[in-house]
Amino acid sequence: VQLQASGGGLVQAGGCLRLSCAASGRAFSRYAVSWFRQAPGKEREFVAVLMWSGGDTGYADSVKGRFIISRDNAKNTVYLQMNSLKPEDTAVYYCAGDRFYRGKDYDESEYNDWGQGTQVTVSS
Repeated sequence: VQLQASGGGLVQAGGCLRLSCAASGRAFSRYAVSWFRQAPGKEREFVAVLMWSGGDTGYADSVKGRFIISRDNAKNTVYLQMNSLKPEDTAVYYCAGDRFYRGKDYDESEYNDWGQGTQVTVSS
C-alpha cells in the first residue's frame, strides 16, 4: 500500500488546516490509518487513528476535541481536520497504515506503510 500525505502549511494560532492521506494498492480488511507527528528535537508521537472498515476512531489526549480524522471511501483518502491549532502542534505530520490492526495505535512497529511527511507550522 502506498500512502501520499499532503495539506501542510503555515497557519496562525487558532486557525485550521486539513491534511490528506491518499492510499493506493492492495486492500486489507483490518486496515487502519493513523497520523503521527514529529516536532523538532522530539520523538514522533501518535495523533489519531481510523479503522478503514467500520470507521472507528481514536485520538491522543493532546488533540482530542480539536482534531477530527475521517475518510472518503470513493477517493481512498483519509483526512485530518485540525482546528484551534496551537504553536505546540507545529511538527512534520506523517500518515501510516497498519494492515492487520490490533489496537496498538501508539506502537510504530505495528505500521507497515508510511507516507512522506508534511510540515505544519503554527505561528503565535
